[in-house]
Amino acid sequence: MSIVNQFREDNRSDAVPLLVPAGDVAKMLEVSERTVWRLLSGGQLVHPVRLGGSVRWRVEDVKRWIADGCPKTGRWEG
Repeated sequence: MSIVNQFREDNRSDAVPLLVPAGDVAKMLEVSERTVWRLLSGGQLVHPVRLGGSVRWRVEDVKRWIADGCPKTGRWEG
């Protein structure tokens, strides 16, 4: 089975995404989307992945960052 077909079969509505946009990160942190961008600009949020014009965060990186107490990114390595 090709990787594309496997992805299609595994892509169910109950599947957890690997990458999420700023709005979903805001929900995870229980803050506004604007606050997410402010935290990122201030070096206080885990770095996102840039895909063309899109910005997404790795869910596992955000979860680990939260579990570590949300440290500034200079002191935290994902």
